[in-house]
Amino acid sequence: MATGLPKMAAKVLTCLFLTDAGHLTASELARRLQVSPASVSKAIAFLDDQSLIRRERDGRHRDRYVVDDELLYQATMASARSNDQLVATARQGVAVLGPHTPAATRLENIARFLDFISESIVRAAEQARAVLHTSAPTPSADTARPQPDHG
Repeated sequence: MATGLPKMAAKVLTCLFLTDAGHLTASELARRLQVSPASVSKAIAFLDDQSLIRRERDGRHRDRYVVDDELLYQATMASARSNDQLVATARQGVAVLGPHTPAATRLENIARFLDFISESIVRAAEQARAVLHTSAPTPSADTARPQPDHG
């Protein structure tokens, strides 16, 4: 999974996505990935900070780490909010520098660009959210092969 995540975080996230249950404990992750518990702990902390996983308690009071469809949507929305903070900071810079300076013009262009990107991300995420909650159709034996035309 090439995502720009740190290598171990990507491995942990991939492992969680590939398990049928969609959740594993830290010890299960360490065993499956054949890495130290400390490596898993560091990756979990990073993924949790990025809102890419959710922490739950299992019946035996152990933390288990969960990936589900809603988390991807939430992480996308968090990314858009992060861009919004950059937009606000750039616009504050414009006010400090004065609107007619070259640096302020650059900052305003950056703000407009990021504002457009954020709006596009939010709009796309809202439109695509339903995709996360549908299952892909599986071809049946009847629809898998073209049927002969007897007409």
